[in-house]
Amino acid sequence: MPEPRTLISNSPDETFELGENLGSELRGGEVILLRGGLGAGKTLLTKGILNGLDYDVDEVTSPSFALVNLYRTDRFNVYHIDLWRCEGEDVGFSVGLEEILDEPNRVVIIEWAERLGEYAFDSPIYRIDLAGDGDEPRTIKIEKSELLASQSI
Repeated sequence: MPEPRTLISNSPDETFELGENLGSELRGGEVILLRGGLGAGKTLLTKGILNGLDYDVDEVTSPSFALVNLYRTDRFNVYHIDLWRCEGEDVGFSVGLEEILDEPNRVVIIEWAERLGEYAFDSPIYRIDLAGDGDEPRTIKIEKSELLASQSI
């Protein structure tokens, strides 16, 4: 597993650009787990990821109330999940995560991923922790793990 990277984003544009770079790396099948407080930049990073996949970022919104947004890009379907309003042991079930993960040509981006607990994935995973809010710089830690066996967060 590659070493985790820690980056400092000094502006929303840098956070968006980091997302673009990540989006251009995706091959399909990945799960991106985003953790961070309110205003940390999770949705902005997601917009950058989708822009890196040539998707219209004006169509990307936080799925806080819908829980799951589906974006059909030319390369694969991107499921953007927000677990902010979900609680309990079956958080994955409440958003249909198992069915989503069964789709072979997809990428899944999950905001508030810590609410999944010990959910096991059979996919390459990006764990991204965003710290900071307001006008202060963001500290962004990215850890990538390739598929070896079932992995939990």
